[in-house]
Amino acid sequence: MKHKLQRQAGRYFFVTTVVLLTLLCNSGAVAQVQKPVWDLNELGNAPKWSALESPASSSSQVKAIFFTGLSFKGKPTRVFAWLGIPKVKPGEKVPAIVLVHGGGGTAFEEWVRLWVDRGYAAIAMDTCGQVPVGTSGHWVKDDQGGPPGGSGGSFQQMDWDPKDQWTYQAVADIVLAHSLLRSLPEVDAERTGLTGISWGGYLTCIAAGVDNRFKFAVPVYGCGFYPDTVFTDELGKLNAEQRDRWMSWWDPSVYLGAAKMPMLWVDGSNDHFYYLKAVQRSYRLPPGPRSLCVQLRMPHGQGEGEKPPEIQFFADSILKDGIPLPTITGQGREGTNVWATFTAKVKVTKAELNYTKDTGNWEKRKWETLPAKLTDNKLTAALPAATRVYYLNLTDERGCMVSTEHEERGPF
Repeated sequence: MKHKLQRQAGRYFFVTTVVLLTLLCNSGAVAQVQKPVWDLNELGNAPKWSALESPASSSSQVKAIFFTGLSFKGKPTRVFAWLGIPKVKPGEKVPAIVLVHGGGGTAFEEWVRLWVDRGYAAIAMDTCGQVPVGTSGHWVKDDQGGPPGGSGGSFQQMDWDPKDQWTYQAVADIVLAHSLLRSLPEVDAERTGLTGISWGGYLTCIAAGVDNRFKFAVPVYGCGFYPDTVFTDELGKLNAEQRDRWMSWWDPSVYLGAAKMPMLWVDGSNDHFYYLKAVQRSYRLPPGPRSLCVQLRMPHGQGEGEKPPEIQFFADSILKDGIPLPTITGQGREGTNVWATFTAKVKVTKAELNYTKDTGNWEKRKWETLPAKLTDNKLTAALPAATRVYYLNLTDERGCMVSTEHEERGPF
């Protein structure tokens, strides 16, 4: 049964700045290429969607759907998604969240169920023109889907029309899914958030700067400044003009400055893909409030990326008037003595210094931990000799952890 959702009028933020890149053609002539812009006047309207009989969810509150996407190479497309709505009383409205999978992934039904059980409406769409049939990295391609995505699609499509490329289409999918959620009668359109994992975290960073209807955003692992990530090798395979276009069009650093909502950045100290340096450069760009959660040696994956309790408590604090995470209010270093100040509405039970004496490959650095001294609303620690990078973590009695910024030191 097909459902047509009513269009909603609203005031939407959209990127209007047009940047012209000057490219030297082989003939020596000068061509101008226009930076792609997402039209929020169009994408802010709920897309048409229809429920599917298969695949079926294990929960009566979650269903499979297709919704209409953008045209791809002149042909109409559809986007697969899992849509979940918790049981609500008549007239009751719930908050909602958009969930963005990573590379090799697809729309994950269990992720939607996780948030429905938390009292949220949720939508998880496939951003790579697939349906969730098959195995990781080998999902079935929908013959009416959009472009392939992830690492290969992003870098190998640089000579396509910008609006046919994966990043453009995937961000549009996120905005359309958001518009769909906001149109549902059970959803409070003014209480919506966004989170994504790995390449989904990358997309989250861009979407947060494109669609300011979101009240919060949580990139997990993903960030901007791709030359400072593992993907610098992929960029190196492009020619100079292609690299310039990719960085000007698709690197999240171009969009993060427009992301004004609170953001929680989740990453691991030794993440294989997104190094702390790139994450730090990224989280310093948005003008809104930020929180950091840097887990020591956090594994990289869908399961590990969707489950940190900090994400739920962060969302609840913004959309449900829940108790917020502790807030780092200041940090500093005097010689080898480091400190941080904080505020917290829940008792802080643990403080730690995480440090490494290693340099080079971020993934291979050996990190060690020492207790930090906790006094009132301040934690202090002494750096061991030859510490090259360090940061402080504090944990409250709910098990929620927040981090200071890391600092690099040396050479000595």
